[in-house]
Amino acid sequence: MLLYLNLPTHLYLSLSSKQNPKPQTMKSTSKLTLSLSLLLPLLISASPTTTPSDFIKTSCSATRYPALCVESLSAYAPTIRHDPHHLAQAALSVSINHAMSAHAFVTRLARSKGVTSREAGAVRDCVENMSDSVDRLARSFKELAQAGRPGSRDFAWRMSNVQTWVSAALTDESSCVDGFAGSSSRAVNGRLRNTVRVRVMNVARVTSNALALINQVAPQNMQP
Repeated sequence: MLLYLNLPTHLYLSLSSKQNPKPQTMKSTSKLTLSLSLLLPLLISASPTTTPSDFIKTSCSATRYPALCVESLSAYAPTIRHDPHHLAQAALSVSINHAMSAHAFVTRLARSKGVTSREAGAVRDCVENMSDSVDRLARSFKELAQAGRPGSRDFAWRMSNVQTWVSAALTDESSCVDGFAGSSSRAVNGRLRNTVRVRVMNVARVTSNALALINQVAPQNMQP
C-alpha cells in the first residue's frame, strides 16, 4: 500500500500513475527515493507543531503561578486554541468564578452564629473587598469582549481599562488577605483566619495570572 503523506498534487498524481509500474532501473528508483527524502522534512515542518495545550503552557510560563495557570485553563483549550485574546478571556472567567465563590463564602461566614462580633467585623471588611473585586473583574470581562482585535477602533483604550480594573481587583483581594495578617487579626480565630486567607489568596493568584495574560494582549506601549 502506498502512503502519500499529504504530498503536493502533482507529485501525488505522478506516484498514483505508477501503482502498477513497469520494471524500473535502479537509477530511476534511486532518484524517486532521494526526492521523497528531501521533501519529507518540508512536509513535517509545514504541519502545526504546537497544540492548544502547548500554547497554554507557553503562555502561562510568563505568569507568576504557571502551574496553577495551566491547571485552571487546560479545560478551555478547545476554545482557546492558539488565540491570546481567547486565553485572556478564559483567564478572566476563571478569576471571576473564584472571586464569586470566595465572596459567597465570606458573606456566609460574616452571618454565621459561630463568629464573634469582632471576627464578623474583620470578615465584613473582606466581604466588601471581594464585592468590589467581583464587580471590577466582571466589568473587565465585558470590556475585553468589546475590545475587538489589535488595530481595531478603541482597542488600546479598552485594553487600558481592562488592565486598570483587573489591577484594582487584585488590590482588593490583597487587602482582604492583609486584613487577616496584621496585628488586628489576632482577635480572629486562627482557624477562621487561615480559612479565609487560603480562599482569597487562591483568588489573588488566578487574578494575577489573568493580568499577566491580559498584558500579553495589550499593545506593547501599554505594558505596566
